[in-house]
Amino acid sequence: MSYTLKINGTQRVVDVDADTPLLWVLRDTLGLTGTKYGCGVAQCGACTVHADGTPIRSCQLPVSSVGTMSITTIEGIGADELGRKLQAAWLTRDVPQCGYCQGGQILAATALLTSTPNPTEQEIDDAMVGNICRCGTYPRIRQAIKDVAASLRGAKVPA
Repeated sequence: MSYTLKINGTQRVVDVDADTPLLWVLRDTLGLTGTKYGCGVAQCGACTVHADGTPIRSCQLPVSSVGTMSITTIEGIGADELGRKLQAAWLTRDVPQCGYCQGGQILAATALLTSTPNPTEQEIDDAMVGNICRCGTYPRIRQAIKDVAASLRGAKVPA
């Protein structure tokens, strides 16, 4: 069946089965491989994308349910200032090690800072809890988020 999807601001037409998870449409049909397969049951966060700005697990969303939602992947998150700042903070803080989970981590952090520009430690932990990092870079992830929050307030970011 044919579906027209809005992915990273561009209309894309795909011809896939209705029950195909969005993750596989992104990766296999559209070649957007930044969104990763982790667990397949929406528990690890590696497949996180934004649907109308809300983080969702693409491994569990059938393409037939996307409808008119605007989907943003890690490939498109740098199109706005917040996404660019988070990507830069990730590099500054040496967050990625293997890098596998980082697309989902950045998308979760973007959603957090969009809704809560000055999050507490607890709000950061609560927002990021569903994103698993096998390399254990959680302290650096938290610091990168704090750095971006500080920059949004105009505060000096610690080195």
